Amino acid sequence: MQKISGKTSNRPFLWIPTLYMAEGLPYIIVNVVSVIMFKTLGISNTDIALYTGLLYLPWVIKPFWSPIVDLWRTNRFWVLLMQLFIGAGFACIALTIPLPNFFRYTLAFLWLIAFGSATHDIAADGFYMSALNSHQQALYVGVRSTFYRLAMIVGQGLLVIMAGYIQNHSGLEAYHLHVTAAPVASVVQEIPHPDSVATTSPLPGDLRIIASADTLQIPIVSRSAQQIAAWRQQVDTWNHERGQQHEILANRQQEDSDKPGWWEKQISRPLAAWIRDQFGPKTSQAEIDKNGNLGIIYFQLSAPPPFGKEIVLNFGQESRNPDIRLILGNRFVFTEKNWNQPAGALIQLDPKLKKQTDTDFITRAGNIPLSWVITIGSAAVLFILLWLYHTFILPVPASSQAHSGQSIAGVLKEFKQPFVTFFQKKTIGRSIAFLLLFRLGESQLVKLASPFLLDAREVGGLGLTTGQVGLVYGTIGLIFLTAGGILGGLVAAKFGLRKMLLWMAFAINVPDLVYVYLSHSLTDNFILINLCVSLEQFGYGFGFTAYMLYQIYISRGQFETSHFAITTAFMALGMMLPGMFSGWLQELIGYQHFFIWVLIACLPVFFVIPFLNIDSKFGIRENSEK
Repeated sequence: MQKISGKTSNRPFLWIPTLYMAEGLPYIIVNVVSVIMFKTLGISNTDIALYTGLLYLPWVIKPFWSPIVDLWRTNRFWVLLMQLFIGAGFACIALTIPLPNFFRYTLAFLWLIAFGSATHDIAADGFYMSALNSHQQALYVGVRSTFYRLAMIVGQGLLVIMAGYIQNHSGLEAYHLHVTAAPVASVVQEIPHPDSVATTSPLPGDLRIIASADTLQIPIVSRSAQQIAAWRQQVDTWNHERGQQHEILANRQQEDSDKPGWWEKQISRPLAAWIRDQFGPKTSQAEIDKNGNLGIIYFQLSAPPPFGKEIVLNFGQESRNPDIRLILGNRFVFTEKNWNQPAGALIQLDPKLKKQTDTDFITRAGNIPLSWVITIGSAAVLFILLWLYHTFILPVPASSQAHSGQSIAGVLKEFKQPFVTFFQKKTIGRSIAFLLLFRLGESQLVKLASPFLLDAREVGGLGLTTGQVGLVYGTIGLIFLTAGGILGGLVAAKFGLRKMLLWMAFAINVPDLVYVYLSHSLTDNFILINLCVSLEQFGYGFGFTAYMLYQIYISRGQFETSHFAITTAFMALGMMLPGMFSGWLQELIGYQHFFIWVLIACLPVFFVIPFLNIDSKFGIRENSEK
């Protein structure tokens, strides 16, 4: 039996749960929570998907520096060092979120945390094997995976819910607008001239939202396309002249338009134009000839915000009514420069509307940067506490110095062999194709699922709050994901991988249909949204079992551990590359067409599966193992 020093050597239950919480939490914050954070902070889907997609890279290339973890010091040392490093990284993100150029700074620290997390994964898995004997490794594997999943619920669920709660209970008091569409109105509202909107004098200590009306009545009459276009252009120009652009995005877009490179001029722009023309949302001739009437509401602040701060107003429907929709002005940014310059939002009626109807809109001005400062800061505190706890509780395995006497040249010489033997495996090309294509659709869906849930219905999203997304996607969804994974393991153990592979491929891909339904229905039924997301997550958990089993299957033999690490690199690569362009594509063709594209992207793997050679008995428990 392996010798382990320290009082905790026979009590692995004291450190395995917290060790794998520490392994899962930074991964989910870097790759999932960051998407939600940037979306609520006003970053575009294109930039979110591109830059957060690149954050998978450290997990792709981590096999290349794993010898360093073995060569220098111990796995225990690296675990503790990386936990302190990750905690400091989260603290730096929390400090940089309020800054004007927060996007570049937070991305830089997320990159550092991603490398630290990937290194922590190597060290933690190595420590698990060195600190436990074979019986203990098998005994605690369930605890290990359970607390890794729990870390996902804490990060993607509880932390996001915390951010949503702070957003709903901070900042300015919400403003409610009641809109009525009526066949007859005493006054036909026209778009007023900018000079007719009065500004407000500063009222110290009385910072609140001011709107031009508490109720808005829009007559049910038709407008020509020329009238609609003219009014929309007038309000849009008016808003832009009054500073209603997100500073970071506005600067980047201006730079892009001023200095387009060869790639953009020759490839990106022509390709984007063709995709938009072929697959983008279409406007029918009837919609062009006949348009619903418009109403306008103006917003400003009663006083300037604190120096250097900005107040972000998010305006959208509180109770969904498809006959009344917001077409312009769902987000406004007020500073000490433009706080008293009214910004307009345009509300349009459905041209087919005949009878009176009404709906409610709400303007929220929660302190979004503060919510993420507290949330990410809490993660930093948690990691510092984990580092302190593990400093005293982690045992010191007697075998922890196994590589201390080995030279760098010796380690590098041995390091080449696993790669050579991996790529010499029979049918390795088919195996790599399977690893890259199995989640081709899911890799794009996962980057846009949260933005779709968060985006206003007026731009094709479901209009959920940050807290609701934390509940539906990060808590309930993850519970169903875990349940699907457990059931998938039981089914695979009974029938074997070969027999279940095709069915599990269907299970992970077909439930993506729920997003096609949600994007077309734009339902506001929160229970139905939960059911749809839970179905997709359950199928993902069930189907992903086949992927993990296939990784194990092709890793068997000499250098088993190294070969499995290489398969995880291909797994991360298969998530990274498609995810990077998914936001760009979605913004070109809209959510409805994007989710149809996701289904199309699911098809290639079904052409690869018939050519995989899998032992029919692999995965089935034999009698001797019962």
